[in-house]
Amino acid sequence: MIFASDDARPAAAIPAAILFDLDGTLVDSERENVESVVLACRRMGAELSPEERRFVIGHSWNEIHAQIVAHHALGVSMDALIARAIEEKRALLAQTGYRALPAAVETVRRLARLCPLAIASGASRVEVRDAIEGIGVAPFFQVALGAEDYGQGKPAPDAYLLAMDRLGVRAAAHRCIVIEDATPGILAGRAAGARVIGVSVGNFVGYDLSAADVVVDTLADVTDDLCARLLRA
Repeated sequence: MIFASDDARPAAAIPAAILFDLDGTLVDSERENVESVVLACRRMGAELSPEERRFVIGHSWNEIHAQIVAHHALGVSMDALIARAIEEKRALLAQTGYRALPAAVETVRRLARLCPLAIASGASRVEVRDAIEGIGVAPFFQVALGAEDYGQGKPAPDAYLLAMDRLGVRAAAHRCIVIEDATPGILAGRAAGARVIGVSVGNFVGYDLSAADVVVDTLADVTDDLCARLLRA
């Protein structure tokens, strides 16, 4: 990979790292995420409410599991619930496979030549790996975190701070860029000290993205120049 040291632009115009959310940002899988959790819980005798279904979007398995156990008195571990949901999701995606959101693959390939990339997702490690391998971008990420890797999910900054630590760029958090599709993730990125880009194309539930430094329609709009402007702002 070609990183900033090989680029003719000033170092201040190049991100220390770009940190991506996964579902709804790179991969069009939010509906399957929700449905897989609904089906897994249904098999255990719990029916999720509309509010609980919406909560699945943008939140980590840590918080999703805690909410479901509290509301439905299910005696199931997070790992066991994840395993059941993964089975359901793989069945749902068996025919279609994973679908990259518009310009996701091309943008990841391009940005990987600019600086190190990481995934910081609320999905499980297995779900993260399935998704990035499914759309063909796994080799471009130096770090890929799932919910088992950190304590508190978004909007807490834990996932993004850990990704910065793993990349060795936490001291340069102000020169990192987070790319998100939901309010909890945007708030997590800001709390971690990064600049944040909100992407609207995968935000099908209408999360408020206004807390981001800038909101774009698709990942095609996340140009090298936009990243440079954010770092100078």
